[in-house]
Amino acid sequence: MAASCFFYMFFKPVYILILAFTIVIDFCAGILIERTNDATKKKAWLITSLVANIGILAIFKYFNFVNSNITGFVTLFNLKNNIPYLNMVLPIGLSFHTFQAMSYTIEVYRGNHKAEKRFGIYALYVMFYPQLVAGPIERPQNILYQFHTRKYFNYDNAVTGIKLVAWGLFKKIVIADRLALYVNEVYGNVGNASSLTMFLAMVFFSLQIYTDFSGYSDIARGTAKVMGYDLLINFNEPFKSTSIAEFWRRWHISLSSWLNDYLYKPLSISYRNLGKIGISLALLITFFISGLWHGAGWTYIAYGVLNGIAIIYELYTKKIRKKIFSKLPVVINTYLSRLIVWLYLILCWVFFRSENLHKAKTVFAKLFEFRFSLNFVQLFASQGPLKFASIIFTLILFYLMSIVSKKLPDRYNTLYIFFLVFIIVIFGENVTSQFIYFQF
Repeated sequence: MAASCFFYMFFKPVYILILAFTIVIDFCAGILIERTNDATKKKAWLITSLVANIGILAIFKYFNFVNSNITGFVTLFNLKNNIPYLNMVLPIGLSFHTFQAMSYTIEVYRGNHKAEKRFGIYALYVMFYPQLVAGPIERPQNILYQFHTRKYFNYDNAVTGIKLVAWGLFKKIVIADRLALYVNEVYGNVGNASSLTMFLAMVFFSLQIYTDFSGYSDIARGTAKVMGYDLLINFNEPFKSTSIAEFWRRWHISLSSWLNDYLYKPLSISYRNLGKIGISLALLITFFISGLWHGAGWTYIAYGVLNGIAIIYELYTKKIRKKIFSKLPVVINTYLSRLIVWLYLILCWVFFRSENLHKAKTVFAKLFEFRFSLNFVQLFASQGPLKFASIIFTLILFYLMSIVSKKLPDRYNTLYIFFLVFIIVIFGENVTSQFIYFQF
């Protein structure tokens, strides 16, 4: 708990008071929900908890976004918005620990989990430093009971944990940070990019965001494992998905399952009388919230809604697509489906990577003007032949290491760890680059 407090206060010490505020409210709310038999009072305590958490999130993350949109709207009528903007830094990992705290009170309210009676244990549930700032978003059923068990050093846990940490660092420092050099240069000079360089940057960003975020998840799980704790698996080979719906069951699993359990399912039950239209509406609302969870901007909302639209399309065309693809050999069907899903995601991630909608529009304009000029060669030269070649080499190495890590016998784990450290030292990018999802 002390380590978690120190870790969080290293960013901005005063912000620990925000965590303390919500932790106290949620801890008390959980106990009061469990103790009362009055359904109205139970709901009141749950609402109190949710309002406290969502309120903090709304103020720090969405107040200025909403305010700026109000300003833009009233300007159309020659009016002035006198609501001042808040000059404040977003608390690190706010979206993650807010959702984790909310899952606790919801589960207690539903009767799926007993209220935690020890304040320190509950506080650690919210603040556990390995996954505090970027997940995975834990549920009380998975982690709370682990804090009640005394932990002793275990050699196998330590080796397994360090292996995960090393693999995560390899993904981040060797792959993601190296790809970021190329991606940042292209997105920083969209006006000079050709269609080919733009498309390559989009492909590289899809790999960057995966290795960056899954790399953090591996480091978090590995750090916890060394101490004897098991965190949720957050990624399950998402690029093997043959549909967008399957992708979201494999990508950021802790968020996807959270939204499914606490938002989509209740909405779909409420709209069940509307049939497929009700399901579609529930999906759109869920993915709208998913986009907004990622960031306070229309680009993130567009990213979420486009994923929702794709799943709705899959819902309505399931039979006809099955009929068409059934005529193809299974292998071709599988790989073609994966390619289509990946290409669609690459287009969606343009909104995720772009600072605003205008930038995203410019990226698409460059992509679809089909201008294959010497700008590609110029960008290659600006990166340097060895730098560009190292990107391709490390991607091949990443693919091979992914295969090896699954089939490697446990007795070779130590050798595998030392090899990863060697690769990190030799090929790691010596740049200061925070994890992408720290901003959320």
